[in-house]
Amino acid sequence: TSILLSLLFFLSYSQAPEDTVEIRGIYGHPKPFWDKGLNLKDLGVNAVFVHSGSINQEMMNQARSEGQKVFAEFATLNGKNYVDRHPEAWAIDDKGNRVEAASWFMGVCPTEPGFRKYRFDQLRDLLTKFDLDGVWMDYVHWHAQFEEPEPILPETCFCDHCLVEFSKDSGLEIPQGHTAIKAKWILDHHEEAWRDWRCEVIYDWTVEIKRIIKQERPEALLGLYHCPWNDDEFNGARRRILGLDYNLLNESIDVFSPMVYHRRMGRNADWVKANIEWFSKRLQVSKDGYPKIWPIVQAHNDPGIIGAEEFETVLLGALAGESSGVMMFTSHAVAEDSGKTAVMKKVYRQLIDAKSN
Repeated sequence: TSILLSLLFFLSYSQAPEDTVEIRGIYGHPKPFWDKGLNLKDLGVNAVFVHSGSINQEMMNQARSEGQKVFAEFATLNGKNYVDRHPEAWAIDDKGNRVEAASWFMGVCPTEPGFRKYRFDQLRDLLTKFDLDGVWMDYVHWHAQFEEPEPILPETCFCDHCLVEFSKDSGLEIPQGHTAIKAKWILDHHEEAWRDWRCEVIYDWTVEIKRIIKQERPEALLGLYHCPWNDDEFNGARRRILGLDYNLLNESIDVFSPMVYHRRMGRNADWVKANIEWFSKRLQVSKDGYPKIWPIVQAHNDPGIIGAEEFETVLLGALAGESSGVMMFTSHAVAEDSGKTAVMKKVYRQLIDAKSN
């Protein structure tokens, strides 16, 4: 028995990383490749991740004909345009003011009942129309902006919906007065309960969306695009401000897709590998189980120009640790650059060859 266990241990740890890669993806509509007469399967791609609003049956049919899995990116807590029409869903800061857009991002109050119904109805409609392999939640955090070297991290949301829900769930009686007084009392005296509650609100979104997915498409996966910060960066802001608690999300998410956009976040290309290695240990996952890790890397030239060599570094770095898939932002950025297209094809074809040998 001990010899058999030793053999199984050796086999499980002698697997090459390439053997366990499941997803060789692109993020964005495949049209830039198709316009060049390129076939996704020939490029080594086996999965496309597309904004839900860009999906139609023609795209689905062509992607399927090229052997692709199709996943929908679902903008979840992006309130742009919605809050203009429905001011009751506008996030409120600790001074009692409506938040301003955080660079290009405008969040929303995640507890506002009308907005929740609006998003859940959108999801049901999407799943009814298309035979998707999964839904990837995006913009899943309280109002903030993490995709910058110097992130924007306001304290939210202190609207009436949130204060009533927090009081009810925590059993705390919030003092009367201006919103700023209430916010200060919460942050001064019950900060831990407040932070925990905010994480529960985000977690509840993932639970509810997974419930809807399982009702409509039982085999479909629930993925999450998310901030890649570790537990300590920016004074623990991933959990403290964004509301992303991995210990909770581990229970509901099938696939984590950390947004390791190195240039956008002012990091070097090697940071991607280090981050995914850290994240793999943090989640305590393995490639052959759930949840899985399929990072999304940056190919888009902003800021600066990302050359083919740098793109290869981040693409391979994203396959470190217990990652079993990768994709890049965006399909257009790769298709318009022959060097990046060649790198993607080389890396993806090597993964296919390693798996078949």
